[in-house]
Amino acid sequence: MKSRQRIIDHGEVFTPPELVNDMLDLVAHECERIESRFLEPACGDGNFVSEVLRRKLLTVDARNKSNRVKWERDAVLAVCSIYGIDLLPDNVEICRQRLLQIVQDRYQERFSESLSAEAETAFSFILSRNIVQGDALNMRTSEDRPIVFSEWSPVNGTMLKRHDFAYDQLLNEAHIANLPLFSDSGNDVFLPTSVGAFPPCHYLKVHEAEQLDERT
Repeated sequence: MKSRQRIIDHGEVFTPPELVNDMLDLVAHECERIESRFLEPACGDGNFVSEVLRRKLLTVDARNKSNRVKWERDAVLAVCSIYGIDLLPDNVEICRQRLLQIVQDRYQERFSESLSAEAETAFSFILSRNIVQGDALNMRTSEDRPIVFSEWSPVNGTMLKRHDFAYDQLLNEAHIANLPLFSDSGNDVFLPTSVGAFPPCHYLKVHEAEQLDERT
């Protein structure tokens, strides 16, 4: 609890760490998968998403015991898989900084040096796209625009392909009730329509593709 007034105004109550871990233990196998996506629609300052990231980075550590380039790449993919929405701007900023600090601290512990400025810029940009200020109930931002999330797909090892999707379409698309997101049988699946598509770029250059919407 930050203040009683925030509880009155916004119903803000933070989940304690013990309960966070108990809940995540129920899906522990997904927390260990780097590519498994998580969305916290009321993320606060990051109690859930920060623990998810810590668990994912354990997998990054196990896969890349001494290769810092591959560790960095897999850490980027781990951050790419975590999404959050919160109504309050200070929570959003703290959450972004908290997740970035987790990566910085783990890198420092692993390789006895600081994360490069280039890598920090990439992580910060991804977090600016994935942790957003808005209302998860009406699915709009504080500027009354649709909430948009970026999907980051790995391409050829060191490249990322970004597609943007409107959150309301992902939840409200009528066909999603009848069609699965994935199918191994060749049946039709639900394919949301992208509202932005960007050319593949190196995982440390994701911010440079911002102005290069492929549809224009």
